[in-house]
Amino acid sequence: MSFLNRKVRGFRLIDVVALGVLVAIILSVYLAKTMAGKERAEIASVEKQIDAEKARIRLLQAEVAHLEQPARIETLSTTHLGMAPLQAKHETTIDKLSEIAIGKQKP
Repeated sequence: MSFLNRKVRGFRLIDVVALGVLVAIILSVYLAKTMAGKERAEIASVEKQIDAEKARIRLLQAEVAHLEQPARIETLSTTHLGMAPLQAKHETTIDKLSEIAIGKQKP
């Protein structure tokens, strides 16, 4: 009588071993599927966070664009700092810059 044909409580030993291997395979597949589901849920969560951050970036870019508008900056500088646009008589040429830096201005 061979080792694999030996009977244990009415079943051949090969049948018992095959059943054990089958149960082990079923459990391993179930565990792999469960872990993959958890990974999928985590990936979905991270993707939602990425989408939320992208929306926040777009909002901040729009806010920066609003804050950098020249008309708004001009209004604020005039209102709060008392600044005014440069008049044409205060403009100079490159040649006169050295004289202005020294403090000599020609009339």
